[in-house]
Amino acid sequence: MLPVLLRKGESSTPTHEEILLLTTDGKETCENTLSRAPKQKACVEALLNGELLLTQAKKQFGSAAVKALIEKALAHVVEQVPVFEEARWVSTFNIAEKPVPDTEQSVAIAALNRQHSQFVVSLLEGVTGSGKTEVYLQAIEPLLEQGKQILILVPEIGLTPQTVARFERRFNIDVGVLHSQLSDKARLQVWQRAQAGELGIVIGTRSAIFTPLKNPGMLIVDEEHDESFKQQDGLRYHARDLATMRAKLHNIPLLLGSATPALETLNNALSGRFSHLQLTKRAGGAQSTYQHVLDARDQPIHYGIAQGMLTIMRQHINAGNQVLVFVNRRGYAPALLCHHCGETVMCKRCDKPYTVHKSLNRLQCHHCSGTRAMPSHCEACHSNELVTAGTGTEQVEQGLSSLFPGVKQVRIDSDSVRGKDKLHQTLDAINRQEYQLLVGTQILSKGHHFPHVTLVVVLDVDGALFSADFRAPEKLAQLVTQLAGRAGRATKPGEMWLQTHNPHHPLLQDLVNNGYRHFARHALIERKAAGLPPFISQFVIRAESTDSRLAFGFLKATKDVFEQQHAIDIHGPFPCLIEKRQGRFRFMLVCSHEKRGPLHNALRLTLPFLQALPQALKVRWAVDIDPTDFS
Repeated sequence: MLPVLLRKGESSTPTHEEILLLTTDGKETCENTLSRAPKQKACVEALLNGELLLTQAKKQFGSAAVKALIEKALAHVVEQVPVFEEARWVSTFNIAEKPVPDTEQSVAIAALNRQHSQFVVSLLEGVTGSGKTEVYLQAIEPLLEQGKQILILVPEIGLTPQTVARFERRFNIDVGVLHSQLSDKARLQVWQRAQAGELGIVIGTRSAIFTPLKNPGMLIVDEEHDESFKQQDGLRYHARDLATMRAKLHNIPLLLGSATPALETLNNALSGRFSHLQLTKRAGGAQSTYQHVLDARDQPIHYGIAQGMLTIMRQHINAGNQVLVFVNRRGYAPALLCHHCGETVMCKRCDKPYTVHKSLNRLQCHHCSGTRAMPSHCEACHSNELVTAGTGTEQVEQGLSSLFPGVKQVRIDSDSVRGKDKLHQTLDAINRQEYQLLVGTQILSKGHHFPHVTLVVVLDVDGALFSADFRAPEKLAQLVTQLAGRAGRATKPGEMWLQTHNPHHPLLQDLVNNGYRHFARHALIERKAAGLPPFISQFVIRAESTDSRLAFGFLKATKDVFEQQHAIDIHGPFPCLIEKRQGRFRFMLVCSHEKRGPLHNALRLTLPFLQALPQALKVRWAVDIDPTDFS
């Protein structure tokens, strides 16, 4: 919950920081002196308006430019202890030109303005491109004027730069940023400034929910349905649920925004526990994306793409538009097998096929991150006829290069956007229309604004249609709807095609013809009939060990303890959906009850008995409240 440096003993009060200032020579520098060094010149011009943090100057103008100015004695570095002032932003606060909200946005903003001094949780359910961020901006405006602070959670680091830039432009104030790619020192400083009340707005990923605020005014969770808000290991928590608790403690409003709200959140809104605000049409006159299903049966398939889909893609590319191709697997192919005997190259630690990464000429396990060299022959029959099975982003990218020669494309997955600011730079290049073909994984689905994308292609949706996880239909529906929202966001109409071998599947037909809103409300009826969350509460006890009998035995003993003392429903123990990972066998016990109180009371009273079991020290085990993932 605390920044790394505080955990290591660093003081929670501000320490020395390095400030870049102009020397006397620097202040007297004429424009012609640095005419051949534009970055140095821009840095000097910025310093004429006031001092800059050394780290900020390096980020804005480049380390080389700053170093050159210091070597030329035009600038120098001094150390000083920063003085944080509460509500300092009010002195520079200035609202930039803003659009006039439409009727639905106006109703939502007015409703939120009435809730400013009390704890109310509101769900803003707005279709993709309906202007939810504009509602956030106008709802927090009066709070910032009063000197109150706003904490905003976003699901992805990639969303942070564009969100920060938009809030800074609107209000002309510094915005604190918190995510895992920042240095420990930078994160501590934002934490200190927020605690002192100097920052009006803090934007961050899930761990930002622990940021202290001197004078909190509102909490906002954008894309509240996103799974990344759930911490799955170590300290297990859901940032959305913690935001609800924090808002209640501070007696301030919480705003949850999503085009595809989680069924738990939607049920709270429909039952009256949350305020329910809706935006049903896109902002600025943009049209909704038309969705279609493409039957891939009996069609020639090229690199995972059906012939009919290629024809549609070619039409959009020839019209000068951008096409987004979604593939839910990174790497070249999800498996390598022997063409002679059928043996698949498996990760022995996880009992799962290795993924082929052709660009690295290696195999990688996506469950334990283990790697090995690409084999030259089959270990079972020694045949050298090894072939790949399935398609990943690398293979689709390579295939599109041959199918669309001369068309510039970019691949966006966790392999290709590693490194600081790489994703941000790539997204900027996409919006400058440097690329016509975008190939990527779920990174591309999360709230990005691509005004020139008119076609979204989703390959291989069939994998999610037959999952053992009861949440799989909800997750697929959210993903498809979010991807559809990347197309047609500006003046150009957009369309989306789902390539499938099961075109008549009821889930796909419901999504394409009726949309997420209809799907979600019917999914709630199904969940209620089946006795599943959100109509019951659950917790899962997971155990893992290199010896499967130990993990199973611990959970069997755990089940006996619960059954002797409490009247709750217990299912298992049975294997997790991914039974083996990193050499450990994994089992789980699912405990549920209609009401949360008896369930948590049973867990609280039983935990000491579980910790005293002889098997408890021989296995790794953990309790997960309200599980979202059973893998």
